[in-house]
Amino acid sequence: MTGQVMTVTGPIASADLGVTDAHDHLLLRSPALRGDEMDDPERAINEVREAKTSGLQAIVELTPIGLGRRPDVLRLVSESTGMLIIGATGYHRDAHYPADHWVNSAGEDLLLDRMLADIERGMHPQDWTDDSVALDTARAGVIKAGASYHRVSRGERRRLAAIGEASQRTGVPIVAHTEVGTGADEIVSTLTAAGATEDRVILAHLDRNPDGELHIEFAARGVYLEYDTVGRIKYRPDSQLIDLIEAVCAAGYLGQIMLGLDLGRSSYFRAYEGGPGMRYLMAAFVPRLRKRIGESAVRQILVDNPARAFTIR
Repeated sequence: MTGQVMTVTGPIASADLGVTDAHDHLLLRSPALRGDEMDDPERAINEVREAKTSGLQAIVELTPIGLGRRPDVLRLVSESTGMLIIGATGYHRDAHYPADHWVNSAGEDLLLDRMLADIERGMHPQDWTDDSVALDTARAGVIKAGASYHRVSRGERRRLAAIGEASQRTGVPIVAHTEVGTGADEIVSTLTAAGATEDRVILAHLDRNPDGELHIEFAARGVYLEYDTVGRIKYRPDSQLIDLIEAVCAAGYLGQIMLGLDLGRSSYFRAYEGGPGMRYLMAAFVPRLRKRIGESAVRQILVDNPARAFTIR
């Protein structure tokens, strides 16, 4: 798979990925987000179609096992809109699973085996609630990980260990949820102890904790910095995120930055009469970023870096 990215419609050359939203959701259902579920395929198609007109060409869809993942819908959205979509396997932090969910009691071997099947054979259409169901043809091209605020729980550590080994065995990259940008060092250490390499780890939501010095330290280790709360003004103004990107670029780590929207609530989608919507990245944020750092740097962040980060090695 060297030089290729796995999308839900099959492998493509990494160079063909194009302008990429490196972290987003089209379907999501979680006890941590009650009342904000995303489960309508037609609305997902409408949202993605609008995003495509803004210039977006690919989406990394990071809904993992147990959170309403639907590989058949991801494939439908991709085929209906022409948007390239990378689907995910893996597991989120504790808060997203009810107490009786099988993920909480599963051992590392079972956690690992089900991720390997998602990657190598096809994603399970019912999130592994029924082993007798045939796997979908869509294969996962990224592994989702997650940990809690300032800590990694016992269950999260078990899942991170399985995720690190899955990455080591398959060459598939990991996108790790950092709660409010915290716990990154422990997450990376746990993943690498299990066999993952630092250049296969993408730390999500670091812009929630816009500590440029800390980010530069991770980038120096080869870890990718994913800034994916673009347009989330309740956290901080976009100007502050642009300042952060400029500082990391000035330190020499332009090649480690990626952008996304992480629209994990129906109230963030224009198709559900919310906002800012999936078009926001290219229509509103990127023009401002381009004025600050230039067209070449923007292209590297949106095109070249994702093509390298999501290549299966």
